[in-house]
Amino acid sequence: MRDALRQARKAAKQDEVPIGAIIVHQGTVIGRAWNQVETLKDATAHAEMLALTQAESALGDWRLNECDLYVTKEPCPMCAGAIIHCRVRRVIFGCPDVKGGAAGGYWNLLQAPNLNHRCEITAGVLNDDCVGILKEFFAEARRRRAEGLEHKKGAAKDGDDVVVFDGP
Repeated sequence: MRDALRQARKAAKQDEVPIGAIIVHQGTVIGRAWNQVETLKDATAHAEMLALTQAESALGDWRLNECDLYVTKEPCPMCAGAIIHCRVRRVIFGCPDVKGGAAGGYWNLLQAPNLNHRCEITAGVLNDDCVGILKEFFAEARRRRAEGLEHKKGAAKDGDDVVVFDGP
């Protein structure tokens, strides 16, 4: 998870929402990415999606059934769909997303009984660190907006929240 947090910090330095992800296969990192939605002007450029693509390339296969995904924030429905289709074995995330998470925070697509693949989920790993980087990013975005400074890429809008996870 610490490696995923390093990726999230790279996102923050690029004024991207600071979420990072890594994919591990048999003890080796084969995918490593951070959010690049604003940089790439691509709504699908979430950390998880980019890391999945790298992992598929590294293995030469779209099936990632021996892989574990570490991500600093609970995956969204789009990312959860890709995770299921890639057959990722386990998802380990830092902080939940109670407004739109798809690994138990709002929905639980990763363990939906009607699907042919389900992932093991571990939540709350380094939660405080993962929440902290998001809170810091959005606080700075709000400060800049309040001061009338140039709008930052990925800046928070009214109603954006980070919810603290109290443990599994």
